[in-house]
Amino acid sequence: MIGAATRRSMTTQHRRAIVVRSMAAVAAILLVVTAVAGGYRVNLTPSEPLGLWRIIPLHRPAAVDDLLFICPPETTEMQEARVRGYLRSGSCPGGVAPLIKTVIAVAGQNAEIGASVSVDGRKVSSSSLALRDGKGRPLTPFPSGIVPPGYVFLHSAFPGSYDSRYFGPVPISGILGLAQEVLTYAP
Repeated sequence: MIGAATRRSMTTQHRRAIVVRSMAAVAAILLVVTAVAGGYRVNLTPSEPLGLWRIIPLHRPAAVDDLLFICPPETTEMQEARVRGYLRSGSCPGGVAPLIKTVIAVAGQNAEIGASVSVDGRKVSSSSLALRDGKGRPLTPFPSGIVPPGYVFLHSAFPGSYDSRYFGPVPISGILGLAQEVLTYAP
């Protein structure tokens, strides 16, 4: 039989544990809110190194070789990408996470998509086209063409990346800023 003093002690320990856990949960929530408000994001996709990234405001037009955080447009291709699991949940329109991709072409440049991608006749390294995704589902390449005004063409060197090779140019209105690695790990 447990005595009254032991029950009180267990109750006090239980209360302390609840208080400590509650404080830890509040601290974690505040940390996440502060990080998001400060432009920090966690990348969990292999298209770029995994880990903590920061969004740096971009006070100029996007240029070739810029590594960007960008919200994908709500297009048929992006809806299909969401259904297939290519896009994670997040704060962008459509409930998806921003992409981290490199600009390889801007308005007026010709993006040719064949066995790989060429921009204005120059082959883009690590841009081979996949005919199927990792689950064997067919992938349809985007038709070649000139990047229209107000759009950029995006790429990632990761072989399984879902980028403009498949969904085409994206509007610059979705650009959140430059992507800066803070604490990352490239597997």
